[in-house]
Amino acid sequence: MRKLIAIAALGLSTSFAHAAGDPVAGEKKAAPCAACHGANGMSPSPAFPNIAGQHASYLIVALEQYQSGDRNNPIMAGQAANLSAQDIEDLAAYYAQQSGLYTPKYEQQ
Repeated sequence: MRKLIAIAALGLSTSFAHAAGDPVAGEKKAAPCAACHGANGMSPSPAFPNIAGQHASYLIVALEQYQSGDRNNPIMAGQAANLSAQDIEDLAAYYAQQSGLYTPKYEQQ
């Protein structure tokens, strides 16, 4: 039983390994992204996706896949090519905290 708990704890800790992004640093690194994805990740054009409010884990995987070539997009591959792992985490943290089209709005009661 203890082995099972230890294995489960290890799995949980590795699934949150990408939670170290700094949104303040990400905002500073996001200037090139605004050309296509708009200020704060809200795209001015339907040709480019809105990334504001997207899950950080999704953005991390997407950028890593552009770097590796698993996602084929020449523009994004070029943009992601020189990003460090920390850059990716910072950008993901920044965009994840932005209000997006699908970000639920909770009312305080």
